[in-house]
Amino acid sequence: MFQKRKAGERILPEHIAIIMDGNGRWAKKRHLPRSAGHAAGSKNFKEIARYCNKIGLHYLTVYAFSTENWKRPKEEVDSIMDILRDYLKDAKNFKDENIQVKFIGKIEVLPEDIVYLIHDAEENSRDATGLKLNIALNYGGRDEIVTAVRRIVAEGLRPDEIDEAAISARLYTAGQPDPDFIIRPSGEFRLSNFLIWQSAYAEFWYSDVLWPDFKPKHLEQAIDDYCHRNRRFGGV
Repeated sequence: MFQKRKAGERILPEHIAIIMDGNGRWAKKRHLPRSAGHAAGSKNFKEIARYCNKIGLHYLTVYAFSTENWKRPKEEVDSIMDILRDYLKDAKNFKDENIQVKFIGKIEVLPEDIVYLIHDAEENSRDATGLKLNIALNYGGRDEIVTAVRRIVAEGLRPDEIDEAAISARLYTAGQPDPDFIIRPSGEFRLSNFLIWQSAYAEFWYSDVLWPDFKPKHLEQAIDDYCHRNRRFGGV
């Protein structure tokens, strides 16, 4: 179905995905340790998620930690995990704001206490009816597809039963609409293994602003740009 817009008409995307990039560079510019950049980025994530809920966005997916991020120095990875613990202990605040939280990625290989806190956060927000917030953690787009294919094999599907719908139903985002709009701050122009199946027809928006400095006003600029695009999905 094509999305046609009248001039000046605001149509909010149903699903926005954000690659939260630039924390390290933000810290370096201020002569701070990279951990300070991740802490600032985490604080900003909460602000943006709450703003998305306030304006009525249905789905938000954020890229928090990739399967490739384990290659970073152990000290940096440990600081990210500690920031994640602090967020999860505070996740009840999102429940109070009617935000449903879901974690996507290979969660089961994370530290045991974090896995417990993740399940607790998801369970406590299960009945929320506001923003559906996906946090991509230990996530990789290719790995997600491999996992989906393995599920198909394990379930014994015949070749003629395998189609796009069968694969989509076995992704971490099963049951959710694909992202309409993918935002990447920090001046990079890469997808970086993020939602590579789901982003087939997504619109993209890039900004030089580093993630900790990416505020609701920048999000509104991006949405305004989105509202001036015609999504034709291969049509005319």
